[in-house]
Amino acid sequence: MDHRDAEQPADGHSPDARAATGPLAGLRVVEMGQLLAGPFCGQMLGDMGADVVKIEDPAKGDPLRQWGRDLPRGESLWWSVVGRNKRSVTLNLREAEGQDLARRLIADADVVLENFRPGTMERWGLGYEALSELNPGLVMVRVSGFGQDGPYSQRAGYGAIGEAMGGLRYVVGDPSTPPSRMGISIGDTLAALFATIGALAALRERGTSGRGQIVDSAIYESVLGVMESLVPEWQVSGYQRERTGAVLPNVAPSNIYPTRDGQWLLIAANQDTVFVRLAEAIGQPGLATDPRYATHGARGERQAELDALIAEYTLGQDADPLHEALDLHGVPCGKIFRPADMLADPQYRARGSITEVDHPVLGPVSMQNVFPKLSRTTGTVRWPGPPLGQHTAEVLAEIGVDGPALAALRERGVA
Repeated sequence: MDHRDAEQPADGHSPDARAATGPLAGLRVVEMGQLLAGPFCGQMLGDMGADVVKIEDPAKGDPLRQWGRDLPRGESLWWSVVGRNKRSVTLNLREAEGQDLARRLIADADVVLENFRPGTMERWGLGYEALSELNPGLVMVRVSGFGQDGPYSQRAGYGAIGEAMGGLRYVVGDPSTPPSRMGISIGDTLAALFATIGALAALRERGTSGRGQIVDSAIYESVLGVMESLVPEWQVSGYQRERTGAVLPNVAPSNIYPTRDGQWLLIAANQDTVFVRLAEAIGQPGLATDPRYATHGARGERQAELDALIAEYTLGQDADPLHEALDLHGVPCGKIFRPADMLADPQYRARGSITEVDHPVLGPVSMQNVFPKLSRTTGTVRWPGPPLGQHTAEVLAEIGVDGPALAALRERGVA
């Protein structure tokens, strides 16, 4: 049986959607757009209990369904995370009928979320002015590379470009190499985080005014927003931050150190009292009173020398016993975790940082849980990213589209 035609409860709502108990339960979000910057915002809202209705193109759906290093049994593990807790509805938004159905879905929504190039929604008759006439309390979250206005607004705005323009790429990597990538799509993720904060703020304000508004989250500005004092350092004192690799310049010891068993241990003992404890832990208490290393300033001046001394010691130790010894001495340290470490770690297990979700094709799939945790109404992962169009019949039934009407829409390529 086609998953799109699966029998639904008599009230037209998914059992899982009804079971949402997070702090945003009862909130309706209509998600448009694709890939990461917008959909990650939708993921976070869904994680906290919102009913997220994701509209996808009937032909291929969100391209993220095909992304990832590996597609076991044709399934994207990335999609299983970003698409979780969402109901997938297929609508062709390039067709007038699809646009009309979208408007009907948005009529009683709290949030509409999109990350198309600015102007796309307006061309489809789905701009904020038109939608707010239909639904005055609507909050419209718009995520883009450069924002909704300004001379760059119509440029293609990928996350990598926003990372470069926002100042992050220049300071990431080793000073001997060109600017580096973070290893994850951090620009998109930051834009989604700021979009989520904006959505919640706009919803809070709506409680006072009764009116919705636009949340305009630009990738480059979201990156800029976490760049600490980068701009005033240059503007006031002419100081330009540079790539520093694993170290914090003039703050020592604070670096990653190799161990005998081929692992890396991050040790952060730059504070004077902590350095005393580190010197004791490695059997060289005299380092703490040696004028070359006794003060924060002195250690900063001899950073490379001190790092080499500590690395010489750690190379003679295995990572786990060394970690335990440093812990006993109250020295902040940590292994450089990979997924295998996360799945085995007692802290991860105790807090449920990783949850296991049943996937209809892959079986149990481990993924990050919902963060942050709330003491009374914490969010949950109720299901992984669903098959394309799994909830089309269910959701369209909620706006009065019956079986024959849906069949006709599918025949015309609208749903």
